[in-house]
Amino acid sequence: MNRLYLVRHGESEWNILNKVQGQSDVNLTKKGIEQAKKIGERLIHEKIDMIFSSDLKRAFDTAKIIGKLLNLEVKSLEELREIRFGIWEGLTTKEIKDKYLNEHIVWMTEPHKLILPEAERLIDLQERLLGVVKSYIKKNENKNILIVSHGTSIKALILGILGIDLSFYNKLSIGNTGLSILEYRDYSPVLRVLNDTSHLKEV
Repeated sequence: MNRLYLVRHGESEWNILNKVQGQSDVNLTKKGIEQAKKIGERLIHEKIDMIFSSDLKRAFDTAKIIGKLLNLEVKSLEELREIRFGIWEGLTTKEIKDKYLNEHIVWMTEPHKLILPEAERLIDLQERLLGVVKSYIKKNENKNILIVSHGTSIKALILGILGIDLSFYNKLSIGNTGLSILEYRDYSPVLRVLNDTSHLKEV
């Protein structure tokens, strides 16, 4: 039985500024580095066999900190990047509401219907992620795989694996270094843990 561990990156410089990141390459904060160490310590006893990460710095740096603690190399993959948010990238939530109020309402209420210039749709993101994750699960039967990625990506991926419609996207929340765990059982994938952040109590 495969176990798939999904971890969102630690706090980034744009997280604290409340800016949309998308595929912009943003560094971790000092707090984000500490969060990465904490989730790494949390995962030490989970018998993880391999680590894959988005190639964006905030995720890849988080993954490398975890990998050092687990004595595992990290393979970075462009396919595990965050959704491309196009014209919203670098804007704060307030700026988006001021400039793109109608689109913001769609994102908050029917996110699967949002279409932005230069951006991916949620379904595009989900298909990108499912393609690479299913491939690695199939190639590595009975292995425990850790993926370090991004909030929107992880939510879309979980819904896709479980066969839940993307219209439920906003029903999930994934915090910085939030841990989710799926088990690939004989009959169906099962979500065992969603957004566990108990390791951050002291950060």
